[in-house]
Amino acid sequence: MRQHILVVEDEKHLGVGIKYNLEAENYRVTLVEDGATALRIVNNSGDSIDLIVLDLMLPGLSGYTVCETIRDAGVTIPVLMLSARTLAEDRTRGFDVGANQYMSKPFELDELLSRIKNLLQIGRSKTAPVKVIKTPDAIVELDFGNIKVNFETHEVTVSDQAVRMTPKELKLLKYFAEHKDRVISRNELLTEVWDLPGNIQTRAVDQFIARLRKIIEPDTTTPVHLLTIRDAGYRFIQHPANSSEAENPEENSSAEKSRRDTKTSTLNDEKPPRSEEGPTGPAEEP
Repeated sequence: MRQHILVVEDEKHLGVGIKYNLEAENYRVTLVEDGATALRIVNNSGDSIDLIVLDLMLPGLSGYTVCETIRDAGVTIPVLMLSARTLAEDRTRGFDVGANQYMSKPFELDELLSRIKNLLQIGRSKTAPVKVIKTPDAIVELDFGNIKVNFETHEVTVSDQAVRMTPKELKLLKYFAEHKDRVISRNELLTEVWDLPGNIQTRAVDQFIARLRKIIEPDTTTPVHLLTIRDAGYRFIQHPANSSEAENPEENSSAEKSRRDTKTSTLNDEKPPRSEEGPTGPAEEP
């Protein structure tokens, strides 16, 4: 019986090329272009899949999220992650979420085939418990407090009054909403929202957090929805249980400073500022 490989790659020419060469090696191949579809296939046909070749940058759910979701469900199918990112921290995060191997693009076909053969020989445990995979919700609308947001139409209302939000502000809010109640680091936000290396030196995250708070918080001095978790990152709470969810004003001092600095910042709506030291990322197109 031919071994079954699931290839998750949104670059059509690359995905088709990988599929063609794997089929030439007598593998059975299923090719999909997004993470949500991949999770559905694993959920419905996981027992028939022997290996997943998973691109990192996918529309909707990233490869990180797909791999983490699979592992959280107890699925032990080997995962070979592909990415154009070459930083050590990107590889480390890939391994942290459960990838077995990580290959940087561009790569040699012979090396890819060799890694695949090796992972298939290692195989996966047939006795590991497998749970039903819950695909992370792709949020279209968000309703909390006096805020209503439609991420498809970009319509935002606060107390029934229309408010303008930039595409980046909406993307940031959507990411928080899709990962509500979880602490999210600045590095993760830079990677997933700005598509930049996590080690870039920039205050863009703090500044955009300040801008979001001005829109969604009843009182920016004591946020109840978008909290700063000291030395860890941020946490979004859609429906606070009570006022005790609010931040301690002392812990929020750095965020307040960011809000004041925002007034004089020359940061464009969609471009993180260039730092004076450390690695810098490419400017984002408006």
